Amino acid sequence: MRFMLDQAQTDFGRTVDRMLGGADTPHAIRAWGRGEHAPGRAVWGRLANTGVTGLAVPEAYEGVGPLPVELGVAYVAAGRHAVPGPLAETAAAAVLLAALAEGGTARTGQVAEGWLPRIADGRAPVTLAAADGGPYALDADAADAVFAVAGEELWLAPGHGPVQPSFDPARRLARPLPGGELLARGPAVAAAAARAADWAAFATAALSLGTGLALVERTAAYVGQRIQFGRPIGSFQAVKHRLADALIGLEFARPLLYGAAVALASGSTGGALVSGPAGGALASGSTSDARAEVAAAKVATGAAAYAAARTALQLHGALGCTDEYDLSLWIRRARALRSAWGSPSVCRARVLAP
Repeated sequence: MRFMLDQAQTDFGRTVDRMLGGADTPHAIRAWGRGEHAPGRAVWGRLANTGVTGLAVPEAYEGVGPLPVELGVAYVAAGRHAVPGPLAETAAAAVLLAALAEGGTARTGQVAEGWLPRIADGRAPVTLAAADGGPYALDADAADAVFAVAGEELWLAPGHGPVQPSFDPARRLARPLPGGELLARGPAVAAAAARAADWAAFATAALSLGTGLALVERTAAYVGQRIQFGRPIGSFQAVKHRLADALIGLEFARPLLYGAAVALASGSTGGALVSGPAGGALASGSTSDARAEVAAAKVATGAAAYAAARTALQLHGALGCTDEYDLSLWIRRARALRSAWGSPSVCRARVLAP
């Protein structure tokens, strides 16, 4: 399997990364965890200005997508900077609304026309509660809308319940309130929700990869500065091996992530070769569909980011990892993302399903 990003995609990722590097995301994350959303919304505005919020929205609704490869590139950068907010859920909601509008009723078309342009230009961060994501909606208190899927029904929830504690304080969870406005009903809702859940899992995998890369980069910088026995601890072979193992896991997960992006773009390929960016040939497994490809990427990136978090925690051991130290923001995020939109066991079952 060969995959290479083209120059435009590479440059796009670098642009998003540089832009977020000047956004002081640790401050935004801590404010978000306290329920203060203004700094996080400012970061969201920066993402909108670079076109990130329009990547899952079709061009018919003022977006630039759906472009899963570019979305993966952007979300890896967002994961590296631990951007707060319902990034995966907003993309998934956009996919859900667009899918329902494609072959739906006039009503679903009106809903898409009302929300998708606002999602595309960053005016409306939204969140989504669906079976694949569990009973909670992420950051419902900060979202402009809470969409809830219940079986074959899609609702615009009237609000949310109390915010529940989370392992990652900046991932604020709440149950959507029952009732509200019924937007759509029927088998098409379940099919669109499954498609949206795949996008949410893929976006979460991209965020996990970026989180793991940030942990390795920050830890490599730290071990090059900390002196023990008159030498930087990064010169010790045991430390080098731990960091190398963490980085290898992340780099092995990267092609799975972009392979899943191509699968989302092309659907089930049944083993055919599809053309990737820059003319790269991508071979899809003969029994794999997009959901299995996404699940494999989710397992690999989640495990690699979690391993990077454990390595970072151990190699920072003499310093102590406290809530006041920025590293803890990424360590907590890696663990939370590992289970979001598909636990490892659920994703492995999808990969192995006949």
